[in-house]
Amino acid sequence: MSSFNRITNIPEALLQTLKILNFTTMSEIQEKAINPILEGKDILAQSKTGSGKTLAFGIPSVMVTDTNNNKPQTIIITPTRELAEQIAVELRKIAAYKANLKILTLYGGVPLRTQADSLAKGAHILIGTPGRIQDHLAKETLLLDSIKTLVLDEADRMLDMGFYDEIVKIGSNMPRAKQTLLFSATFPEKIEKLAKALLKQPLTIKVDTILEANKINEIVYETADKFKTLTALIQSYKPESLLIFCNTKAEVISLTDRLHAKGHSVTDIHGDLDQRERNEAVLLFSNGSKRILVATDVASRGLDIKDIELVINYDLPFDKELYTHRIGRTGRADASGTALSLYGSNDSEKCAYITSQASTGHMKDLRVDAAFKMISNYDTLGINGGKKTKLRAGDILGTLCKEIGIDNTMIGKITITDTLSYVALHHTVIDKAYKAFKKVKIKKKKYVTWILD
Repeated sequence: MSSFNRITNIPEALLQTLKILNFTTMSEIQEKAINPILEGKDILAQSKTGSGKTLAFGIPSVMVTDTNNNKPQTIIITPTRELAEQIAVELRKIAAYKANLKILTLYGGVPLRTQADSLAKGAHILIGTPGRIQDHLAKETLLLDSIKTLVLDEADRMLDMGFYDEIVKIGSNMPRAKQTLLFSATFPEKIEKLAKALLKQPLTIKVDTILEANKINEIVYETADKFKTLTALIQSYKPESLLIFCNTKAEVISLTDRLHAKGHSVTDIHGDLDQRERNEAVLLFSNGSKRILVATDVASRGLDIKDIELVINYDLPFDKELYTHRIGRTGRADASGTALSLYGSNDSEKCAYITSQASTGHMKDLRVDAAFKMISNYDTLGINGGKKTKLRAGDILGTLCKEIGIDNTMIGKITITDTLSYVALHHTVIDKAYKAFKKVKIKKKKYVTWILD
């Protein structure tokens, strides 16, 4: 693979930023897409999740942004809030070299007025979901007449969710001369139709379109009692982290409660949670405070959590494409993973597309440790300050170690957002830290703290 210095006219400051972020060589999608994007070509790219496509469109978006022009120049449309937020996090990291570049997210769960106020102050790169972008266009709090590049990420998922008309309508509010970049994990007929409607003589790129052999070990289990089988699988595979998919919010909530009652460290994510609750559920799972995440398909796209060891389809997904996206949460980058699917005797026809490519598992072959529970050694402390109050991870770490006397081996991942911070702490020291912060200040300022459930 080529190094990033092969990118046309890439600034030295950006190369240094990428190096600091441990990006040394380009992935296949980056190698094939970045320079054509910088040349202004429309792109129709098929690339599976985890292939590095965010940087493939993110690096050019940041490079071509004119920070002297305070109007939106690039808009990235995604199917979910989670994916929008994760793209924003990645782009802000690589944009660190470029002073005053403003990236703004637009999605539901956040007051429209708050976003409108931010838009009024100006932004260069917008990242949002179709519904919320439409809301702003309808309220005339967003104008897209200055957009030079439209990016559609996970386009197939957006079409599955019924957003075809919205996407075409949003595109009609932009200059006809704009560049359009369409990224999709699959190429169904609907994608071909959308591409014809929006793209002009696109360069078609196909990479990483097949799950690598042996990278994800796919196994199916036939069962008459899904929860009993699930429990046996957990106690046999004993994963460090487990992502379980259900088809409905009600099933997610019910299964989470049952697993919690069994003593497992578990949280859930579904459409009824507000944005902060969704963000915190993902955070608790990614920092190890919760070892099981139970989710609807809101999490099958956009979840960028490394090292998910095991994925279980508690409910069978509705189609093959959804199955591909679900199991793609494991075996990311250079890691391998395992994906298990449960089905009943009446489901054999429904899951033929899975059984044709997966091996059949047998309960009698499992070595079940009935005493095993997925319990985390960590809890998470929330702090009511973040980037906007100039709070840094080093400040929190220094206070915990020097002022409160907690050994750094007891401190896990520290996450800083614009207004809040979160730190994973070993369960034996979480109460000590919580009580100490009632008196101890960080950088001469007192912050309110709480322990996340």
